[in-house]
Amino acid sequence: MPTYEYQCKQCDHRFEAFQPITSEPLSECPECAGNVRRLISAGAGFIFKGSGFYTTDYRSEGYKKAEKADKDTSTGTSGKKEKKEKKEKKEKKAEPKSKPK
Repeated sequence: MPTYEYQCKQCDHRFEAFQPITSEPLSECPECAGNVRRLISAGAGFIFKGSGFYTTDYRSEGYKKAEKADKDTSTGTSGKKEKKEKKEKKEKKAEPKSKPK
């Protein structure tokens, strides 16, 4: 069911109503009982994320490289430091622990 946005013609109160598409538009303001009009709203935007969607699966290699470069410059790091830290942690875990005597 869509959410409709209304505005009172008398007191300018704005409110939303969650109602079926088949129902008649509201005509009375809940604040002052004046006449209302239904507004045209942008609606809800949504983005598909995860595997199987164009933005994550089918981008060109050039786009992916540019996106990665943009992320690196926005965080102020080239990503090498983080990779080095992860590698050091991995190596540390792989080292055999000495047995207590």
